[in-house]
Amino acid sequence: MGRAETRRARKRGSRRAKRKRGGGIGRLFTFKKLLGAFFTVCLLGILGFIGLYLVVDVPANANGQATAQANVYKYANGSVLARTGFNRESVPISDIPKDVQHTFVAAENKTFYQDSGVDLKGTTRGILNTLRGRGKQGGSTITQQFVKNYYLTQDQTVSRKLKEIVISLKVDQKLGKNEILAGYINTSYYGRGAYGIEAAAQAYYGVHTRDLTVQQGAYLASLLQAPSQYDWAVATDAGRKRVQERWNYTLDNMVEMKWLDPGKRQGLKFPVPDKPKPSSGLKGQKGYLVKLADDELKKQGVTEDDLARGGWTISLGVEKKRQSALESAVKEKLTSKLDPKTRDVDADAQAGAVSVDPKTGHIVALYGGKGYLEHFVNNATRDDYQPASTFKPLILATALEKNSTTQDGTPITPDTVYDGTSRRPVKGSAIGFAPPNEDEKDYGPISVQTAMNNSVNSVFAQMGVDVGLEKVRQTAGQLGMDAEKMSARPAMTLGSMGASPLQMAGVYATLDNHGKKVTPQLVTSAQRGEEAPVDLPEPIGGQVLTRTTADTVTSVLTGVVQDGTGTAVRNTDYDIAGKTGTSDDNKSAWFVGYTPRLVTAVGLFGEDADAPHGHVTLRGAGGGGRVNGGGYPAEIWAAYTQNALGGELSARFDLDTDLGAGVAPTPTPTPTETEESESPSPSPSESSSESASPSPSPSPSESETSDPPEESASPSPSESSDLPLPDGGDEEEQDTGHGKRPMFGE
Repeated sequence: MGRAETRRARKRGSRRAKRKRGGGIGRLFTFKKLLGAFFTVCLLGILGFIGLYLVVDVPANANGQATAQANVYKYANGSVLARTGFNRESVPISDIPKDVQHTFVAAENKTFYQDSGVDLKGTTRGILNTLRGRGKQGGSTITQQFVKNYYLTQDQTVSRKLKEIVISLKVDQKLGKNEILAGYINTSYYGRGAYGIEAAAQAYYGVHTRDLTVQQGAYLASLLQAPSQYDWAVATDAGRKRVQERWNYTLDNMVEMKWLDPGKRQGLKFPVPDKPKPSSGLKGQKGYLVKLADDELKKQGVTEDDLARGGWTISLGVEKKRQSALESAVKEKLTSKLDPKTRDVDADAQAGAVSVDPKTGHIVALYGGKGYLEHFVNNATRDDYQPASTFKPLILATALEKNSTTQDGTPITPDTVYDGTSRRPVKGSAIGFAPPNEDEKDYGPISVQTAMNNSVNSVFAQMGVDVGLEKVRQTAGQLGMDAEKMSARPAMTLGSMGASPLQMAGVYATLDNHGKKVTPQLVTSAQRGEEAPVDLPEPIGGQVLTRTTADTVTSVLTGVVQDGTGTAVRNTDYDIAGKTGTSDDNKSAWFVGYTPRLVTAVGLFGEDADAPHGHVTLRGAGGGGRVNGGGYPAEIWAAYTQNALGGELSARFDLDTDLGAGVAPTPTPTPTETEESESPSPSPSESSSESASPSPSPSPSESETSDPPEESASPSPSESSDLPLPDGGDEEEQDTGHGKRPMFGE
């Protein structure tokens, strides 16, 4: 073979090697094939869009959202309690000032007057974000948002987005820009239940749309990005910062677009909106009930925006007749007797009450105050006042549940004898505490039953230490009080923490329900349209106290009603158990009581009628002296319960216990050693603290000193009882209850 042939053979081999190296992926993805595939996809996309454009028409009618119904709140019997929801009044574009119109364009869609109704770049980004599961991060035009609000839904799906594009293109051709802008501004949600700019102008600034300023318009336009987060009244610091940035962005865009003079822009200040105003349809007790129902639903994941869209049917446990009975009782026994024009203190008296069915846990009646439009704070749910002596049954419940003993090892029962001397220093506590009894009354040796009847502070202060203050705090939490806010100090035994009538109703309902936890609940069902009902918690829980413990406490509390501070509610038609309470400086007075069928907590609170509405004394309200739990609160309870029980008047407690006043008479010490310190069977007038004492209440300096006073000699226990008086160790410091004076009331 010649040299020329050899060279030709090499070249042929080289070409074969190149072809081999260029095979596989190289042959599969040539430039021509990739280009062809790209154009094919584009062609299919164009054809598909053309097909979609031909198929999808502008809907003939608005969607249900654009004309949605109000939220309907119903009584237990199905009748309507209240309607709330879509607060909307559409206004023509001519009623919207031109510069206010421009704020919406500057905030949302600067090319609105030039575009064809669709922002392809922003829409593509929105579709990709939807596919990636990133939620509402699209870049829709004003036309697209109007189409979504008026014709479609808020669903975040690709199919809805594609329909939005097609309809927007057609709407832009069919309607003028002013008509589209007016539709957008009138269908958007601004927060505070306001749909449309007229409702928003009223909700945030108390003016009509035609009277809005450019700075106010810029705030309303800024709200649309996140109504709940940007509402100045409820926004976090971060939310307020973001809405101010959005507001500045809007006005700066107006300057850029020659719609606002730069000099005028520099002089504009952020227009802080007015505080929210309750709907006029929520007058009286309706507003308290609706607000509490909404709060319960929010705890189950229903958002404010969800509720604001309307269409909800929300059923409550409130029984119309019982609700009316409670309102009538408050009016008859309290408000009709108050005369703020004659006595300034009468304007400071605020009542709150909650009534619960102990078997279902449903709230059947509620009194939140003199009216939702007049007193926005719900007195039935507020927890800033002391429950005072209504807390004492929880100490006894803890003692019984934990099989506690006195300092010398004697088991604590309703028959255990304690020293009821006023200002007797507690034993066994590292923190000194020597609370006075009401009216400085000394009881000497006294049984726990009698101490509960007469709400003897010195006995329960010692019992709390004997049981263990931390154990008492834990029991309170298990029964429904906010244990996190309690401090395990001796002053806690006198109810120095904050609590609401709602919480105390739950605590006593659990006692009435034989120790099974009752968490009072207002909402019994909630559903929006055809959507799945909201999953609500079960009001009746598990056993948190043994039946014997709960029933023994109930038995003891019947003694309070029959022969103690609660005689104002005594009724032979049905069994009653309950406890009075009067707090520090007479700033609150309570009666919490129950029958086998109904549990009701009534609180009366001293709230200064003048801003900033601090806590003040109730003394003198209604023209009397000290306001005790056995007075107005007990009278309200009795009047309400008599009417609320209807034909259930023969109900009797089914108690699994052989202790307490409900099943056996209270042991009485023999008079030979104790007749000077305790009457064998005090009458209600002698033992009850319902009448004002002529002697003044002791001052803090009298009741608490830096060093514990010397213990006075106490009489020996009654010979009729084999339970010795508790004894204990020395105290190291005085407890002032975190600066709160001890309770002198029941």
